[in-house]
Amino acid sequence: MASPCTTYQSSPGSPEDDSMILFSTSTSCSPAKQSTRTHSNSSSFHSSSPPPPPPQSSSNNKTYELRVRNLSYTISPNASLFSSLIKKSTKPKISILNSVSFVAGCSEILAIVGPSGTGKSTLLRVISGRVKNKDFDTKSIFLNDHAITSPVQLRNICGYVAQEDNLLPLLTVKETLMFSAKFRLRGMSSKEREERVESLMQELGLDHVADNFVGDEENRGISGGERKRVSIGVDMIHDPNILLLDEPTSGLDSSSALQVIELLSSMAKTKHRTIILSIHQPSYRILQYISNLLILNHGSVVHYGSLESLEENISRMGYEIPVQLNPLEFAMEIISVLENQDLHSKYQSCSYLRWEEAIIQDGATKEVIHQAKTGAVSNSGCSSLFEIAVLCSRFWKIIYRTKQLFLARTMQALVGGFGLGSVYIKMRNDEGGVTERLGLFAFSLSFLLSSTVEALPIYLQERRVIMKEASRGAYKISSYMIANTIIFLPFLFAVAILFAVPVYWIVGLNPSITAFVFFTFVVWVIVLMASSLVLFLSAVSPDFISGNSLICTVLGAFFLFSGYFIPKECIPKYWLFMYYVSLYRYPLDALLTNEYWSLRSKCFSWNDENHSECLLTGYDVLKNRGLDKDTRWMNVGIMFAFFVFYRVISWIILARKVSKTTI
Repeated sequence: MASPCTTYQSSPGSPEDDSMILFSTSTSCSPAKQSTRTHSNSSSFHSSSPPPPPPQSSSNNKTYELRVRNLSYTISPNASLFSSLIKKSTKPKISILNSVSFVAGCSEILAIVGPSGTGKSTLLRVISGRVKNKDFDTKSIFLNDHAITSPVQLRNICGYVAQEDNLLPLLTVKETLMFSAKFRLRGMSSKEREERVESLMQELGLDHVADNFVGDEENRGISGGERKRVSIGVDMIHDPNILLLDEPTSGLDSSSALQVIELLSSMAKTKHRTIILSIHQPSYRILQYISNLLILNHGSVVHYGSLESLEENISRMGYEIPVQLNPLEFAMEIISVLENQDLHSKYQSCSYLRWEEAIIQDGATKEVIHQAKTGAVSNSGCSSLFEIAVLCSRFWKIIYRTKQLFLARTMQALVGGFGLGSVYIKMRNDEGGVTERLGLFAFSLSFLLSSTVEALPIYLQERRVIMKEASRGAYKISSYMIANTIIFLPFLFAVAILFAVPVYWIVGLNPSITAFVFFTFVVWVIVLMASSLVLFLSAVSPDFISGNSLICTVLGAFFLFSGYFIPKECIPKYWLFMYYVSLYRYPLDALLTNEYWSLRSKCFSWNDENHSECLLTGYDVLKNRGLDKDTRWMNVGIMFAFFVFYRVISWIILARKVSKTTI
């Protein structure tokens, strides 16, 4: 026997019409059902607006209905240091969502509306699986009446478009979608992926800007509406049947916002997609594309249903909607009154009666949930070599197109090399020349280590994109770190050559070819080590200003305790550890050893003009620095260890951030 909720009948236009939407157990999207939800003879608001375009046929026969039942969500406030120490917080938990219930049907758009801070974005994050396992309610979210038991399943089933457009500005529209396809559609051939991207660009109306850069505030690119459509395309590349969007019209003008909503409406009808979005004060032209509204206030449902039922509810309460306002705008003005009225309570009291009897034995839905649970949808088992190859290709495009970085590094190396060469040109081979060589090496180290700061903006710009992509299973952080290293190795080697060649021969350092090759090699390792340090500091810095300040502070401390300004013996014991971790000490010792080891017996200072007594030999220079043994390769090994250490630490930090991200 059918439940009372599923057999209840009411006349058209009655307030109970919209409650049927909430507890209907049908998973089909028949035209009759759609017309019932959108038709209204009583609304003067819709009579003057053109109807949405009719649904088109689609080969996609799978339809999914997302049901949410009594969903609540609370967060714990930030505990104080004292409460953290005693592992007990006296502050009560903050309730964000309170028993939220609704049904999002296929071929429709459900809009979540409400004042700022009412829980719209939190609701989207929860139903898209962007929460921790311990915060996820396994009895509140259903796909075609099959319970979702973990947020991982939702992350693999749903497409989620965040409010911010986290895109790489120096990639074209087609490249952005193609890289997303390579990560998310690894089972397809290259031709199939390209066809999918071409089809998606046509569907999104982006084919005319396929070869334009995405751009940002600093780099001119496509328009804001087109950039939003690219963001939608990135999360639709794997063709999800459920698409969630957080404020897709935020920051857009009225025309661009309408185009985005029209696009979403067309996608919902032609592909039978279930679309849920949050929106802030939609215009009357946008409202005609929205099937149902979920109005929230203080985390609770104020209204769930069509715009017509909202208008009837307002009229039933004795209010008259002004001509210049649509029902939703007026509802926002009296939302406190709507929240206190109890008409919606009778909908919820019946909406989930005998829920268990309504479970549909849908084999296709079970299979999708099973694949999401086992991770088959996320392609996590694909080879890391493929990820590294794709990331190398993308990273090289970004480096090559970042003209400021490319030109800055090249010009710094050339100007630094020739500039230092012109200052220390043809250095003398006497006691004064020894002091000048030490100054040259110290300044070169400072110049090379500080010149890598230019990469900080690139790392910070990429970091949010990396957080988004890695958290969604596109690739592993380890693959990104390896690709980053592979691309920077030859690039920084070219920088090392451009600096080492002019400065070495113009100054007149050790004329041995072996010594020159080792000098160039040390310069390369120095810039590699510095690049790893910048990568590490960018991983822990919230923005460019703090990151730049942190880099300057760290490098200044390393230089101070390098042994150049203060001898090791004079460094206070509590600061002695800085001498051993200084990035200046080991390359400085390596350069000095390289310069004087083959000249240990050469005299640089005599007692008189007849050269009867040598006062300073190459060995004496090294011994004064505590370098009485050839430790060049040991120093190089320590420098490589620093290079690897900072990258490993960066990998650990980024991986930990990815595990906590909800983008």
